[in-house]
Amino acid sequence: MPSKARIALDENLKDVAALLKIHEAKGGVAPGRRFGLEVLNKSAIVLITSYWEAYCEDIAEEGLECIVTDAKTSDALPKEIKKIIAKELKADNNELAVWDISDDKWRTILRDRLKALQEVRNRKLNTPKHKNIDELFEVAIGLSNVSSKWVWARKQTAVKAREKLDKFVELRGEIAHRGKAKTSVTKAQVVDYLDFIMHAAARTGGSVNAHVLSITGKKLF
Repeated sequence: MPSKARIALDENLKDVAALLKIHEAKGGVAPGRRFGLEVLNKSAIVLITSYWEAYCEDIAEEGLECIVTDAKTSDALPKEIKKIIAKELKADNNELAVWDISDDKWRTILRDRLKALQEVRNRKLNTPKHKNIDELFEVAIGLSNVSSKWVWARKQTAVKAREKLDKFVELRGEIAHRGKAKTSVTKAQVVDYLDFIMHAAARTGGSVNAHVLSITGKKLF
C-alpha cells in the first residue's frame, strides 16, 4: 500500500498526463516542432513542480506523525529532532519547561509542531530545489541528505539528479515569474521531468519509510 502522500501525488500527476494527451490530440505524434502548443508544456512544468513540492511536504508530515505515534520512547528520536526540542525549551523563559517533555509529553510537543513545521515548509519550499528538500527532511524528521538516495539508473547519479531537479525548478521560476523561459519549452522536457519526479518521489518515500522503521520498528507504508 503506497503512502498517502504518494497516492495524492499520483492523482495530481493525472493533470499532467491530461495535458500531454491534449498536446498529442492537437499536434499528433509525428516528429517535428509544434506551434501554438507550448502553453501546454509550460503549464505542465509548473504543475509538476507544484506537485513535487506538495509531495515532499506531505510525506515529511506523514513521517513525523508516525514517529510521534509509534516511537517507543524519546530516546529513539533522531538527534536533529532532539536538538530542535532542546532549543525550544532553552528559549522558554519558564524554568519548569523541561518537565513538559517528561513521561510521554514529548509526543504532544511534536504534534504541536506539525502546524508550525507546515508553515515553515510553505515558506521555504516555494523553491523546491534539492538543498531545500534536504533541509526539510532533516528538520522535520531527522533524515539527513535525502537527495543522496536519488539514484535509479547507472548513469543517474545523485549529483546528476540534484542538478536536473534544480534546473527544472529554475525553469518553473522563469515561466511563473516572466511568463516564458529563455528557450522554448518542449513536450520532451515535460515527459523527462514527469519521469524524473516519479522516480525521485519513489526514492524519497522509500528513504522516509526506512528512516521511520529504524526509529519506530514500524513501516510508514
